[in-house]
Amino acid sequence: MSRPEPPAGAVRQGSLREWNLTLVLDRIAAADRPPSRAELAAETSLTRATVSAVVEDLVTGRLVTEAEPTPRTGAGRPARGLVLAPDGPAGLGLEVNVDYLAVCVVDLTGRIRHHTVHRADLRPVSPAEALGRLAGLAARARADAAGQGLTLAGAALAVPGLVDDAGRVRLAPNLGWRDVAVAALLAGHPPLTAHVEGVPPLVVDNEANLAALGELHSGPPGPASFLHISGEVGIGAGIVLDGALFRGARGWSGEIGHMSVRPDGPACRCGGRGCLETYTGQEAILAAAGLAGADLPADTATTRLAELAAAGEPAALRALQEAGTALGVAVAGVVNLLDLDTVVLGGGYAPLVPWLRPPVLAEISRRVLTAAWSPVTVRPAVLGAEAAAVGAAGSVVRRILARPAGWLARHG
Repeated sequence: MSRPEPPAGAVRQGSLREWNLTLVLDRIAAADRPPSRAELAAETSLTRATVSAVVEDLVTGRLVTEAEPTPRTGAGRPARGLVLAPDGPAGLGLEVNVDYLAVCVVDLTGRIRHHTVHRADLRPVSPAEALGRLAGLAARARADAAGQGLTLAGAALAVPGLVDDAGRVRLAPNLGWRDVAVAALLAGHPPLTAHVEGVPPLVVDNEANLAALGELHSGPPGPASFLHISGEVGIGAGIVLDGALFRGARGWSGEIGHMSVRPDGPACRCGGRGCLETYTGQEAILAAAGLAGADLPADTATTRLAELAAAGEPAALRALQEAGTALGVAVAGVVNLLDLDTVVLGGGYAPLVPWLRPPVLAEISRRVLTAAWSPVTVRPAVLGAEAAAVGAAGSVVRRILARPAGWLARHG
């Protein structure tokens, strides 16, 4: 195997070191089993001395640790493999949604080390108050992480709305937020300001985008292209094409909840009419099933709806059939446009997939030109309701893995 070429301009010793650190760490992270130093040298075409020096830096910086040696029947001492360190830097994932706040911590291996959900209707709450509550949850997450020997390297916040390049929430219609400078409101909160070189202290992104990234990087490798739909009070979609998130020209792609499925339909909070979420948003489905005002938390209400559907309750089955039909109309349009073969239903949709999938597939079959010879898979999300917060924390971890030199500059 030939050695990959360093990036253009990497002629200084420091730049070459950064390249070697990233190269070796990437091989360790992607390996099916813990590779030895000798195997890393063979795979990367680096000298054994260079690999040993790089590994020593990674171990000292708590990015890599040695795995237990594999039992060996032949002569000689078994080589010790290398794995990502579970007690090194970690990512803090935050989420603000219409009816809950969520915080989680994910370590380098992708394991969730802390997860908290606080249920509350945030529509009557100001952005400053909502974010202040979130900062309190983040402080407790940081303390828990520290107790486990982890260091938070940065944070990412998922918001159900349009976020610009500066991290300003331009519009979150279901929260009633407009032009909210999130970073300014969170300034001074230590869990959100501690960071390392090259990793921003706080990244703000659309919750559906981060949920899609969480799905992309969870579990065994899946399809490289898919549509991930988060079904909450509002509905958002993350579009993954060839293993990368598609953001659009301004980073605002995926607003499937505001695609009009019936132009003469009911008014939507966004100002349009007949938007998808007026038919398939969580509150719309619960109302159609007769559960509106049932004084149930959102997660419990979804579970209750699934129980009623499983028992054959007519109103629940009818509500899910109608919601699935409207969802299928929108999904079919996206599939026709982007030629996707996988649709992932996440958030509150995940437990309802057995009842939503048939009408969605029926509309895909009826409306997608290629459906007869190119079937589309509709499946529940692996992470379910945790996807956005986990995806947010994972995005921090992946930035460290992509640029370990920044972490090592402070912790090596």
